[in-house]
Amino acid sequence: MLKEFKEFAVRGNVVDMAVGIIIGGAFGTIVSSLVNDVLMPPIGLLLGGVDFTDIFLVLKGEGPYASLTEATAAGAVTLNAGVFVNNVVSFLIVAFAVFLLVKAINRLRRQQVESPTPPAPPPEEVLLLREIRDHLASRPKE
Repeated sequence: MLKEFKEFAVRGNVVDMAVGIIIGGAFGTIVSSLVNDVLMPPIGLLLGGVDFTDIFLVLKGEGPYASLTEATAAGAVTLNAGVFVNNVVSFLIVAFAVFLLVKAINRLRRQQVESPTPPAPPPEEVLLLREIRDHLASRPKE
C-alpha cells in the first residue's frame, strides 16, 4: 500500500496540482492586497471617504463603535457587510484572472489543432518499389 501511495504521489499530475495550489495561494494573497490596499481606498474616497472594512452593523453589544476592530475587541456581535464586499471584489478579480488564463490556454489548443501535421513518410518498402518502377520505366524497350 505504501508503494502504491508513493507511485501516486510522484506521478506528474499530482505534482502539477500541488504546484498549482501553492501558486493559487500566493495569487490569492496578491489579490487580497490589491483589493484591500489598492482598489478599495480610492473607491471609498470617491464614495465620500468610506472604509469598506468598517461598514458593519452591531447585532448585539453596547453602544456605537468607531471601527470593526473596536467592536470585535469589545465582544460585540456584528454583521460585516464591508468585509463581504471586499471578498466579493476579490472573488471577481480571481474569477476574471482564471477566465483570462483559460481563454489563453484554449487559444493555444486551437492553434495546435489547426496547424496541419505533415504526412508521414512512406514506408521503406514503398520507396523501394518506386525505385524499381522508375528503373524499369527508364530501360529501353526491346
